[in-house]
Amino acid sequence: MPPKSSNKKNQATWYYCEACGVHITSKSRDTHERICPIAPEADVSSTELNAEFVRNKTLYTSSLQKRTFEVDALKDLPEKYVNMLVFISEGAMQLAQLHIGQQVVIREAAKAVDEMEAPLIRIVWAIPEQFLTTIFATDEDYELNWLPLHGKLLHISALDKGQVSAAGSIRLRQLNGTESRLENVQLMDAIAVLKSQMINQVYCMQSVLHLNFFCKSLVFRMDSWQAIEESSMENALSRLSLDKSPQFVLVTNATRLELSLGEEKQEQLPAEQRTTKAKIGGLDKQLSLVEESMEYALGYKPLPAGIKISRGLLLYGASGCGKSLICEAMCTAAKQHDGQVQIMRISSGDVFSKFLGETEQKLRSHFERAYAHYPHPTLLLLEDVHTLCPKQEGGSDLVKRVSLALLALLDQLSSGHRLEADRIFVLATTSQIEALHSSIRRAGRLDTELEVGAPAPTARKEILRCLLQEQLGDAELEQIAAITHGYVGADLASLVYTATLATLREKQHPLQLQDLLAALTKVKPSAMREVLIENPNVLWSDIGGQSALRLTLQQAIEWPLLHADKFERLGIKPPRGVLMFGPPGCSKTMIAKALATESKLNFLAIKGPELFSMWVGESERAVREVFRKARQVAPAIIFFDEIDAIGGERSEGGAGASVKERVLTQLLTELDGVEALHNVTIVAATNRPDMIDKALLRPGRIDRVCYVGLPEAEARREILGIKLRAMPLAEDVLVERLVERTDGYSGAEIQAVCHEAAICALEHSFEADVVHWAHFETALERVPPRTSPDLLRLYQDYLKK
Repeated sequence: MPPKSSNKKNQATWYYCEACGVHITSKSRDTHERICPIAPEADVSSTELNAEFVRNKTLYTSSLQKRTFEVDALKDLPEKYVNMLVFISEGAMQLAQLHIGQQVVIREAAKAVDEMEAPLIRIVWAIPEQFLTTIFATDEDYELNWLPLHGKLLHISALDKGQVSAAGSIRLRQLNGTESRLENVQLMDAIAVLKSQMINQVYCMQSVLHLNFFCKSLVFRMDSWQAIEESSMENALSRLSLDKSPQFVLVTNATRLELSLGEEKQEQLPAEQRTTKAKIGGLDKQLSLVEESMEYALGYKPLPAGIKISRGLLLYGASGCGKSLICEAMCTAAKQHDGQVQIMRISSGDVFSKFLGETEQKLRSHFERAYAHYPHPTLLLLEDVHTLCPKQEGGSDLVKRVSLALLALLDQLSSGHRLEADRIFVLATTSQIEALHSSIRRAGRLDTELEVGAPAPTARKEILRCLLQEQLGDAELEQIAAITHGYVGADLASLVYTATLATLREKQHPLQLQDLLAALTKVKPSAMREVLIENPNVLWSDIGGQSALRLTLQQAIEWPLLHADKFERLGIKPPRGVLMFGPPGCSKTMIAKALATESKLNFLAIKGPELFSMWVGESERAVREVFRKARQVAPAIIFFDEIDAIGGERSEGGAGASVKERVLTQLLTELDGVEALHNVTIVAATNRPDMIDKALLRPGRIDRVCYVGLPEAEARREILGIKLRAMPLAEDVLVERLVERTDGYSGAEIQAVCHEAAICALEHSFEADVVHWAHFETALERVPPRTSPDLLRLYQDYLKK
């Protein structure tokens, strides 16, 4: 049946349908029978979008337009309030029981409550009855917020005050792209402008806000909010409801506003790609200590009253040891504890600016963001903190100002003057702790320090286990871990990557032990790249004689590593260093090469003159750097060739007057100083042992002295056997005769004789296929022994002392 006229004042324009329980307009009266009865809101379909009506104090309409008329009463109203108005006819407001100035919720009617996007909250204003169900918005408001709702059936009803809470804090996230991204230095100003725009307004989760900030159009979304603490249990219980409709928040002067720039990348990572403690091998102790400090500082674990919490921790160690991995694992752990934790990364590239004062302002803005996030926790990451707070010697004014600003901000964290600092933790890293400002390491700043050093064999095995994910067995992992001395975690990852690529390039077979062993020739320890020599591939079998010297070197270097328990059982310490002396050409350097190859230890070859510098202090620093690297990649061998160049005897006139004497003093300090030298062996070679300072050769320093003399007959026989192994000889060549004729020759001279004989054979004919005795006769004449009797006498006298 047709709807009856409404009994209300506006009975000429509105009609009431008893079947639907709705008020409709006169223009909809003729077509109403086709959709009567109108379905409940939850079942409203697209076929009913043109049905505009009022039901249960709610206006349903799809007529939306920009406001083209002026309202005299609003001429003096600020624009921000005008944009919060929505204009509805007097009749529609009466039927929906709305009044001027009342806040209404506007959302899409066809969606269920749990599928709704953030509704709009606006203030209604009455306009003449002639507009019926059409609603109007200002031009700016329409363009920014209403376009997605154009053509859809809208649900407009009064805001339930019982669903509104006063906001204690609100977190907004900027949605603009990089080109409109706020700078950190602008953050506090943007917060002030935004808050002035939001005060006394009502929003809900996922509400979108637009801000014109210094000619930048910025867009923000409400990510989270927290209500002001309730004053009584009754008020708190009154907020509880099983209704799934949105909860709204009122912004007041007391509301704290926090901005986040851009989307959190961590949240976009799938769980299997996030760095967790279980995915990090060999750093269990460090991870446990860092997590414990973080949990106390962020309030996850309580401490007894009166105990001061450390709010800063410094991780230091060589590059590639896992400092950044620890930071990433702590971020994941913090997220698991509290989903509202804020992770902030501060890097020097983001902070430094060419404008005066802007760098310090950017740094302060990071800490202010951390304070603004209270009462939720904040984890501040300062990677490579030495770039923000370096030593002051020779630094620019900008660096000094930034250092002082950072120190002041760290002091503010631990001073106890700000309540917001109670849930902030600073985790800093550096790979150059010697370049860090000493003041930042005192109590109250980064007062907890943790070294992340090169992993031991057990730790390397755990790292490889995490990287290989059970592709190899325990025995194979132990074998690789035992020979990768000095490899940090990043090196081991590169090793596995290189081996995997090799398998993919070939037959795509599963990764095997042989693939990793082959990759070891390509991937070297990163801490050794500046001083590591290429593997010389000289074996003990390539050296004739010298069996006694070989045993001495094995006792000093290989035995302590292979039989450490036996040394400990007998209460002895391995020799600290070995000095080889003897005539030139007696294979001292070649023995060092064989030692590097056979021991599979990290080998640092140092030539004396390369340590000297014209700058004061640089030579001593070079010596310190050599020993620092050796300690870092221990077990290691430092080979000093021609050590008499730096270890010459000091003059009696004064201590450390020359560069050479200062270098020697530094060398003595490193060998037996305050800092112990563990698993680092010194191997030195010289032709003039009488010129070496006596302090260098005392027990506890270079305490084993080996004479590498001219080879005896048996040694010459072995040397000739090695050198003539690949040379075709005529039948008239007798090796024993060569042994007799080369008496007094050094190993290098014997090799020169063999080489010269082959050259003589080619001189006679390029078609020669064998070397005759006559060629050796010529070679012996061309290469005479050059070791003087006086030098041999000097060695004999030195041995008798």
